[in-house]
Amino acid sequence: MSNRIILLGSGNRNKGIEIGRLLEPTGIRLVTLAEMPAVPEVVEDGTTFAENAAKKVTEYARHFKMWTVAEDSGLSVDALGGAPGIYSSRFSGEEHSDEKNNDLLLEKLQGVPLEKRTAHYTCSMAVADPQGEIRFTCEEYCCGRILFERHGRNGFGYDPLFEVVEYHRSFGDLSPLLKSVISHRARAIRRFISAAQKLFDGTVPE
Repeated sequence: MSNRIILLGSGNRNKGIEIGRLLEPTGIRLVTLAEMPAVPEVVEDGTTFAENAAKKVTEYARHFKMWTVAEDSGLSVDALGGAPGIYSSRFSGEEHSDEKNNDLLLEKLQGVPLEKRTAHYTCSMAVADPQGEIRFTCEEYCCGRILFERHGRNGFGYDPLFEVVEYHRSFGDLSPLLKSVISHRARAIRRFISAAQKLFDGTVPE
């Protein structure tokens, strides 16, 4: 990398804040699509988180001719056969919102006992060079279960319903500092940071 700037291929403000906070100590500056002109629309029509991350990172990197990192993440619930999965952000349809998505998840899990409400978050991440060649990929997870009602006001998405069993608290209850250590996205970002630093140095990340 010729400079320590990387584009986040996402317009999600919350993801930008979360990833930017984790990158601060490295000296790598994150810019988001909200700061870029004429952002092209990338259709996320992959069948997996990894496919969507790869498509986004390739297209944005080529368009803006910048080093780019993109991720696709979501929630998979075992009792729902892995749903909402790659449709997590738009689970409740075109007029989706965090509130509507959470309401629909609770509705679909009505009558399901706690021990069968197991779930996990997935985060697939990819880095591409300014020519759009993917130089690094990783996928990380965080396991838990879905509560019967919302708890806490931190986080976003399904965080108020997703309990990390070891802590007996939802992501919505956990502090941003703790979430930045144990979440699926935090785990992927730690691997990305290590890879990005090697790319800056001109070496190939493992």
